[in-house]
Amino acid sequence: MTGKLDPAVLSDLVLSRTGAPNPNLLAGPAFGEDAAAIRIDGGTLIASTDPISLAAERLGQLAVVVASNDVAAAGGRPEYLLSTVLLPDADVDVLETITGQLDAEADRLGLTIAGGHTEVVAGLERPLCSLTCLGMADRFVATGGASPGDRILLTKGAGIEATGVLATDFRDRLDLPADVLDRATAAFDDLSVMPEAAALAPTATAMHDPTEGGVIEGLIEMALAGGVTLRVDRDAVHVRTATRAVCDAAGVDPLRVLGSGALLVTVADGDADAALAALHEEEIEAVTIGRVEAGDPAVEMGEERYTESIRDDMYALWAE
Repeated sequence: MTGKLDPAVLSDLVLSRTGAPNPNLLAGPAFGEDAAAIRIDGGTLIASTDPISLAAERLGQLAVVVASNDVAAAGGRPEYLLSTVLLPDADVDVLETITGQLDAEADRLGLTIAGGHTEVVAGLERPLCSLTCLGMADRFVATGGASPGDRILLTKGAGIEATGVLATDFRDRLDLPADVLDRATAAFDDLSVMPEAAALAPTATAMHDPTEGGVIEGLIEMALAGGVTLRVDRDAVHVRTATRAVCDAAGVDPLRVLGSGALLVTVADGDADAALAALHEEEIEAVTIGRVEAGDPAVEMGEERYTESIRDDMYALWAE
């Protein structure tokens, strides 16, 4: 199976095995938490690492965005990257494409690739890129920090990352005009959440960037990590026209596919209007999609109720 591990397996075999304790680790491995917070001289260091292998056309670009978004969503200011590139063979053209994308996207976002590792690995089916991102923060913002009464905000919209991936990796399968696919491909340039995370970090009670499993999985992780119920209005979740077009053509739910580019945020009810105004002032799309309630950890969306992780709809397409 492709995708995230069962939470029980993750807890038993990963999260419980973290080596020697350290009092300077402010926030360590936990379900739904994508970044660590470490006390250092001068402040709090946010660190995150993430691999990517399936989105072949923009592997390097996505690797930079995914890693830096995790740090930004934890309240950090992404600054440095460590890059690991593993190749199935010594194809110089593939390496040139990946490193060219890494360089261009890091430069565009103002990030420095400070080191890493590159090698050929026997038995690997496709290139794999794993990046570690580091940045300082004024305060750590957890995935699981939501409190009853908070409002739930979503920036930009659902399925933005999937929009670009569908328009490139699956272009030949989609019965859509070339101009529609070209507009969808442009989604790759709108995947960073660094601007909105920076604007919301001072007041957010929780932040999380939905990746695998999309907006629904992101909400599930926030609910389970925070021990709260998230009541969400599906109709309020914004889906861009290009996203709707490629998702309909591929037969996938835009709320259940790769979601980088959006940021899920909870804020105290009294701070929500100011937060939305600040985002709109920066010309960042954002809407209220629901509220946080006391109750068993769950996402309730009309008649839909989620209490455990879901599988991303995109994985079935790669398996075909």
